[in-house]
Amino acid sequence: MSTAAHSTLTYVKGGSWLLGETSPGEIFAPEDFSDEQKLMAQTAEQFMDQEVVPRARDLEEKKIETNVELLKRMAPLGLLGIDVPEKFGGMEIDKVTGMILAEKLAHEGSFACSHGSHTGIGSWPIVFYGSEAQKRKYLPRVCSGELISSYALTEPHCGSDAMALTTRADLSPDGMTYTLNGTKMFITNAGFADLFITFAKIGGERITCFIVEKSFPGVTTGAEEHKMGIMGSSTRTLILEEARVPVENVLGEIGKGHKIAFNCLNMGRLKLGAGAVGGSKFCMAHAIRYAKERTAFGKAIAEFGLIQQKIAESCARIFAAESMTYRTAALIDALLSGVSKDSPEGAEQALKGIEEYATECSIMKVMGSEYLDYVCDEAVQIYGGYGYSKDYPVERFYRDARINRIFEGTNEINRLLIPGMLLRRAMKGELPLISASGQGRGPAGGDGSRLKHHHGGLRLRIFAAPYIEGGGDARGRQGAIACCHDSAIHQWRCGTGGSGSQGGPGDNRRRGPAADPACGAQAVQQVCARRYRGNRPVDCTGRPGSQWLAPQNALRTIQRSCYR
Repeated sequence: MSTAAHSTLTYVKGGSWLLGETSPGEIFAPEDFSDEQKLMAQTAEQFMDQEVVPRARDLEEKKIETNVELLKRMAPLGLLGIDVPEKFGGMEIDKVTGMILAEKLAHEGSFACSHGSHTGIGSWPIVFYGSEAQKRKYLPRVCSGELISSYALTEPHCGSDAMALTTRADLSPDGMTYTLNGTKMFITNAGFADLFITFAKIGGERITCFIVEKSFPGVTTGAEEHKMGIMGSSTRTLILEEARVPVENVLGEIGKGHKIAFNCLNMGRLKLGAGAVGGSKFCMAHAIRYAKERTAFGKAIAEFGLIQQKIAESCARIFAAESMTYRTAALIDALLSGVSKDSPEGAEQALKGIEEYATECSIMKVMGSEYLDYVCDEAVQIYGGYGYSKDYPVERFYRDARINRIFEGTNEINRLLIPGMLLRRAMKGELPLISASGQGRGPAGGDGSRLKHHHGGLRLRIFAAPYIEGGGDARGRQGAIACCHDSAIHQWRCGTGGSGSQGGPGDNRRRGPAADPACGAQAVQQVCARRYRGNRPVDCTGRPGSQWLAPQNALRTIQRSCYR
């Protein structure tokens, strides 16, 4: 599939935005979508609004067969093979288009989980690491909906500490099969999945990935979990008792399963960020509609200042998360331009490209999920008592949103990963962050001199110290870096929402703890004016015509959020 204008963007190293300037024109935004991408967005949105959302009640009542029916209906639209090469029945679309679809498919949280588990972490390992025979055997059936896939990594006693998994795999004496024993927890799609991308330790030591079919002897699932939210998705344990898996179902290299797990989680974080944007927009659209219809003291509550403030603050967060998501996706596309996943070399290059922006993917996951929580909470507040009733959709939105701070690595884990990945790259010489933060010997030169002159550099020096002293190991030093990840997150957010300020280190427009030139008011206005298409009134979905929020008010709100 052809890519959009973002394929012409200049490649920049992941994390380099901490050190240099970026002009607003170099940041890909939703206004840059191609006609083809807009058409795909419309197709996905229509499917959700016409096929899935009307059946939200069935999903909420745990009629899990509804998931299978809806997934199979997506196959003719190509929506089950988003990242699968065309030769295996997929669309192999670019990352920006993938984010667009993830955003539009997030209108119903339970189904979004089912679809994401199947097309994302349940398919990517085969796409990127599968042998030619494995791809031919499984991918066409995954794209058609004949097989539904899932991802089995988490265990009862090792959630965030994935390397501590205890599921064991032992090779049979004849060398034909592996025998797997262990239990996997919280497996999405487990109630109807045909495939489980499963991680186990061969001989109790070497983490390896396996394609486990539900029909294999010794493979069973537990009862459905009773969850707070996303009740329409199937979540069960996967039980492996002397489960026999053919040796040809080993996925990737023996002992390298952790690479498969972590690389696929990086991609999952990016898509989760896009899904959070879509969920936030959908929720806020409901809240805005209600605020216009609900009257109190003789007028619509949308006319009250405190309600307008809730909408404006929610919109500012949506704007920021949306901008960060598509900027990151476009950077990955720029790096992968011309790379095909159709060959082992191409797949390896694609994985390296995704790994290049692992920090940004973690930022998307953290910010997207927390902004979604904020938007859903304010939506319930706008509805008042009705928002607490199951008769109104925001009650479900509120419950469904909460899982996203746990999915794909908890936000706490990702908050440790963000500075950790940056500093590890710096210590390898891949990113001149140490000298820029003033930790290296001698004066910082080049880009480093710029970083040292603002408070962001001070924060970087603070969180650099524990890593340097510990040789890159953050264990036992979480307290020292717990608040410092916000420096990187803040600069990525502000640099995306308003980069390219011409002000120098002494520019008095920069205020607050981050005090970064990328957060200059003039630059924020440049990007926002571009995003808001000439200051026309818009609503949170980007459609013109609504009068609830003037763009100039949104600008002021976004600027305030940058200075915090």
